[in-house]
Amino acid sequence: MKIFIVEDEAAIREELIQMLQKYGYECEISDDFQNIGEKALSSKADLILLDINLPYQDGFQVCRYIRQKSNVPIIILTSRNTDFDELMGLNIGADDFVSKPYNGQVLLARIQKILARTYEVQSNTLLTHKGLTLNLLRATISHNGNEKELTKNELGILRLLMLNKGNIIPRDAIIDELWQSEEFIDENTLNVNVVRLRKKLAEIGLPDYLETKRGMGYSV
Repeated sequence: MKIFIVEDEAAIREELIQMLQKYGYECEISDDFQNIGEKALSSKADLILLDINLPYQDGFQVCRYIRQKSNVPIIILTSRNTDFDELMGLNIGADDFVSKPYNGQVLLARIQKILARTYEVQSNTLLTHKGLTLNLLRATISHNGNEKELTKNELGILRLLMLNKGNIIPRDAIIDELWQSEEFIDENTLNVNVVRLRKKLAEIGLPDYLETKRGMGYSV
């Protein structure tokens, strides 16, 4: 798994890299602190270690920026260890708060625990296909850091298609699937929901994701 390290002190950064690599983690860093939130997201890291005291913007601002766009686990690792700092970090979306000087084994244990908890849960609640991630618990779709919320019907349509990826799903089968909800679904309602779903997919950068097979149904 990959960990993105946001730390401007070179000695601490190198110490973290050596320790994490020793235990099999891939590490990525950047000196572009003006755009560090974007760099962290584009790295596609599985977890982010984030210092608070940074050039240009503090770690709280970076954490808030990342959390608006992604649910990637974030551990704040900082010498600022007041209750206020810890409360602030957790309130804006950090998953854990570790004070410097840190115990390496304790930090590793916390990283392992958060990764196991996050990705064990996500393996049952996330569907991924062709660059798209569907979060079944949150009813969201995401691609390249862009995210959109789905309605219940949009979620039902996309879930059925992604579970049967590569196969053509007839319109009647989709209607039968959505009929399980309390809302009435007919051909016209299905058309409206498919159009809305296509629009949301296009807005996150996947305009051609949902394919229409004329006279047959839909596929992804």
